[in-house]
Parts: sequence; structure tokens; C-alpha cells
Amino acid sequence: MPELWTKEKEIAFFSQALESFAEPEQLFYISDNGRFYAYWPKSYKGEKSTLQSRNALIGNFTEKYSVDLLHNFAKNYNLYAVQGIICKEIALSPRSPADVAICKVKKREQKPEDIVAIFEVKMSIVWNWEYRDGNIICIGDYKTHQGNPGLLRSDSMLKAIGKSINIRVSGYKASQIPIIILGNTPIKESYFKKVDHLKKLG
Repeated sequence: MPELWTKEKEIAFFSQALESFAEPEQLFYISDNGRFYAYWPKSYKGEKSTLQSRNALIGNFTEKYSVDLLHNFAKNYNLYAVQGIICKEIALSPRSPADVAICKVKKREQKPEDIVAIFEVKMSIVWNWEYRDGNIICIGDYKTHQGNPGLLRSDSMLKAIGKSINIRVSGYKASQIPIIILGNTPIKESYFKKVDHLKKLG
């Protein structure tokens, strides 16, 4: 069975991205003195920039990771873990597909009756890393940097909730399909009651 999220997975993400097509500037923030950071360290007081280019890259990487994670479970039941499924009947369009789903057939376009479960993947880089002389060096955990990773971000929580509700209210055929949010961080305490209410309401 594949490992749950680890430091090694994050190193693999950066390594694969750098080896294939990404420039360091697409993956790391650049400090005033030219150092490359995955997140701004809490001690950093210099000028800051915003980094958006990493989001799509880590999103695709974590979706593929989730498919691998779910593959053996699905196989045990003669099912398939499929990335990026489309099902217009339950509001899963080419512009807004399900990140990963467990399905009865292995194809991108699905019928509602062939979808066993839908997974929305909300993962990001958790530890802080410095890219130095071609090496990826861990310089601290999430408590040492200024970013809020994964589901600790309010916008990630709201997107996950919104996507789930949009699927659930799209029609009767969506009402029986479990929707699971897959993350690599905890959620903020302020969302505990909201998540419990969502579960009670289906």
C-alpha cells in the first residue's frame, strides 16, 4: 500500500517538477537575498511576492498520488480509482471535474450509477523547504513558516464545501454518492461544527 503523505512525497514533487519542466521560480518564493523558499519563514522580514504557479502543479501531483493511494482498495472490489472524472448529470463538467473517483468503469466520462464515491483532493506542501545548490533541504515544519497549508486555509475549506454542495444539489442521482474531502492537514477548529452539520444534512 502507498505511504500516507510524507516529507519524501514533497521532495518527489519538487524533484519531478524541476526535472520535467518547471523553473525554480515557479515552485519557490525568492527572498531579497536570492534564497528560494517553499514558504516564507516566520523570521523573514523582507519584501514578499505572491506565488500562484505552484498550485496547479501540486494539485495534479496530489491527485495522481490519491489515485495511487486508492488503487488497491478499489481493485479489491473490482472497481477503479480514476482521476478527473466528468458527469454532467451531477455537475461535474470538463471545467470542474471530480479530482478522483472510485468507479465501476475505468474512463473519464461517467454515468451517475457507475460512480461509487467522489474524492475532492485538498493537499499542498506542508513542510518548508529551501532550494539551494540543486538540493531540496527541509528547514522546518508548518509551524515555522507563514503559510497556511492544505485545509488549514479557509479558501480551501470553502472550495471543498462549495464543490460538495454543488454536486449534492445537482439532482436526485447525486444524492446517494458519498463525497469525501481528502487532505494532508487538519482543519481549523472554527470549521468543526460546520463540517458536522454538513455530514448530518447529507
